[in-house]
Amino acid sequence: MNCETDFVARTDDFRTLVKDIAMHIAAANPRYLSRDDVPEEVIEKEKEIYKEQIKGKPEHIVDRIVEGKLEKFYNENCLLEQIFVKDPEQKKTIKEIVTEAIAKLGENIVVKRFVRFQLGEEI
Repeated sequence: MNCETDFVARTDDFRTLVKDIAMHIAAANPRYLSRDDVPEEVIEKEKEIYKEQIKGKPEHIVDRIVEGKLEKFYNENCLLEQIFVKDPEQKKTIKEIVTEAIAKLGENIVVKRFVRFQLGEEI
C-alpha cells in the first residue's frame, strides 16, 4: 500500500488498515487486484463456461445472465471488489474501506499490488 507521506504511514490507523487488508488477502484469496487486472483470456473463458451452463435459456436473456455471473466473478476474485471479511455485516468492499481511510487520514492511499503465499505452494 502506498500513501503520500511517511507521517501518515506511521499512524496507527494506517498500520491497522494495512494489517486488516493483509489479513483479508490471506482469508479471501483474491486472484487479481481489480477487474482491470483480469486477463481478457480469463474473461472470455468464464463467459464460455457461463453460456454453457445456461444453454437452453431464451437468447434475449443469455447476455444479461452472463454479465450478472461475470459481475459475481469479479466480486469473488478481485481484491478491491471483495466484501471485507472482518466485517461482513456492513457489506463494505475493500475499495470502500480504503476510501474511508483516505477521508479519515486526509491523504491519498492506494493498494498497488499484493502477493499471497500459501504453505506448501511451489513458486
